[in-house]
Amino acid sequence: MRVSAAQLPAAADSDDRVFTTENAVIMLDGATAFLPVPVAAGTYADRLGRHLRDALNAAPDGDLREVLAGAIERTAHALEISPGASPSSTVTIARELEHTVDILVLGDNLVMLPDETLTDDRMDRLDLAPRRKYRERLAAGSGYDDEHLALLGELQIRQAECRNQPGGYWIAEADPASAEHALVTTRTPGSTPWAVLATDGAYTTMDYLGLDDWPTMPTADANDLGALLHHCEAWEAHADPDAQELPRAKRHDDKSLAVVAFG
Repeated sequence: MRVSAAQLPAAADSDDRVFTTENAVIMLDGATAFLPVPVAAGTYADRLGRHLRDALNAAPDGDLREVLAGAIERTAHALEISPGASPSSTVTIARELEHTVDILVLGDNLVMLPDETLTDDRMDRLDLAPRRKYRERLAAGSGYDDEHLALLGELQIRQAECRNQPGGYWIAEADPASAEHALVTTRTPGSTPWAVLATDGAYTTMDYLGLDDWPTMPTADANDLGALLHHCEAWEAHADPDAQELPRAKRHDDKSLAVVAFG
């Protein structure tokens, strides 16, 4: 398995994390907090990702949902956080075994395969009113004003009410039971020679700008991927700084890309 990856900004200044083992790549996107949380999202994602990496190094063929549940439990214990009042993170794992390629998705990271797109859109399907309103205001030219920030705070309150609840959405936080609801796909290596993993900060702008030519990416190296992310951020900064053309919660979301070649 070969992995090329890029992040913008670098991990030290990002809430995204990318970890690898000999046969797996792990991508996390810590959720930006617009309300106080006891631990920074980047700290949570970093600790969770390290526990996932260590667990997969110890048991490379372990059940992915069980591996994730154990990592969430260890992270919650280490950081002394409790369900409902803690940071959260998306989790994507792409793993190659002798006879299978296994992919786990929890949260709205994207996984592009040669013939399929995988993501977890359960939070977006909630269609919460504060999210609709802030996007409508940005499209109308309001910019990132005080009301925008207030709407983001209201949105996070509404999301927390739905987090890891039946009829809501599921995400890595402090309750290991959320791992039971991760989406897992198993495929044959022959049908899946490559995968591209992306956080929403990367793929949303890439899609809008028509830079999502996924089949060409398996040959990309880290420099190519980094240049692509810088192109997206430059467009956000100079062409659409107030998110009127592409409404988004903040001008620049953290961006991560990883290309995995199996076999």
